[in-house]
Amino acid sequence: MESEHYLRIKAGQTETQYWRDVWRYRELFYFLAWRDILVRYKQTFIGVAWALIRPFLTMVVFTIVFGRLANLPSESNVPYPVLVFAAILPWQFFASALSECSNSLISNSNLLSKVYFPRLVVPTSAVIVSFVDFLISGMILLGLMAWYNFVPSWRILALPFFVLVAFAAAIGSGLWLAALNVKYRDFRYVVPFIVQLGLYISPVGFSSNIVPQQWRLLYSLNPMVGVIDGFRWAILGRGTVLYWPGFSLSLILVGLILWSGVMYFRRMERTFADVI
Repeated sequence: MESEHYLRIKAGQTETQYWRDVWRYRELFYFLAWRDILVRYKQTFIGVAWALIRPFLTMVVFTIVFGRLANLPSESNVPYPVLVFAAILPWQFFASALSECSNSLISNSNLLSKVYFPRLVVPTSAVIVSFVDFLISGMILLGLMAWYNFVPSWRILALPFFVLVAFAAAIGSGLWLAALNVKYRDFRYVVPFIVQLGLYISPVGFSSNIVPQQWRLLYSLNPMVGVIDGFRWAILGRGTVLYWPGFSLSLILVGLILWSGVMYFRRMERTFADVI
């Protein structure tokens, strides 16, 4: 006989059983992620190519503006388009995940008000859609490396670690904005501004090495500086130096953002069904 599973909701045991419930509802996580992926590319004219066109055009514009017109230096004679695209990958993943997470609870309001499940499943599943775009966009980087005969060093083996850091930054920030967006709907207008501003204050179109040494640590208060520098360190190799004090600071900030994001989301979660 097949075993039956029962969900028991007992007063005072929410905290102890919450993470167990998150694991029990993993199939809902898969379903929501797959649904969002299908919706993203359904009835689009060129489909998956959108995930290639947007980062490619961004790379072209940044290469012309920063590499040609501003004549900013690259790192260790790395081709400027490769330098830029090594930063576009983590930044676009973070920016897309931030937007998807912030709107995820509002988009699933009917589900939240009718069925019990750990609400944490919704925003975290939204990050998977952005990660799929990240993987697709990675093909452009491979193409650029082939075009410039650029061969990465052994450091490329460390790339999964920096991907995890980008995941942590995206999920932590996304949980904050998802919870705030439910209570204060004005945040749907704030998120695009944050993304646009972050693009220019992060070292996407230029190397963070051009920042004066006395300002490097302060500049690293932007957590994405450490993430982007980590990606470049892993992908570019060839003498690329990682500013370890700044990267360590960014890593600590990402950890704090993730922890505080989960705590704040959990604290506000019980009110979602009432105010959404």
